Amino acid sequence: MYYLLFYEYVEDILERRAPHRSEHLALAQAAHARGELVMAGALADPVDRAVFVFRVGDSQVVEDFVHSDPYVKNELVTAWQVRPWTVVIGVEKSA
Repeated sequence: MYYLLFYEYVEDILERRAPHRSEHLALAQAAHARGELVMAGALADPVDRAVFVFRVGDSQVVEDFVHSDPYVKNELVTAWQVRPWTVVIGVEKSA
């Protein structure tokens, strides 16, 4: 099952993220290495949101990621939302 995680950032995210960025990226890289996080990144012009694509069996995995994220813990994320995503095109075929 795919889930999208949406973050809304504080206005000055680019200035405030530096002390937390390496820990945030390490968390995302670990989720990617486990096969949970497919891709992620910030939206540009303006950098005010981010989108994460998870492929997991339970949305709780995504919520656990959110609650562990230093961006969330340090209030750089003003709002977040997890949504199930029904992928119609681009789904990998199972072996």
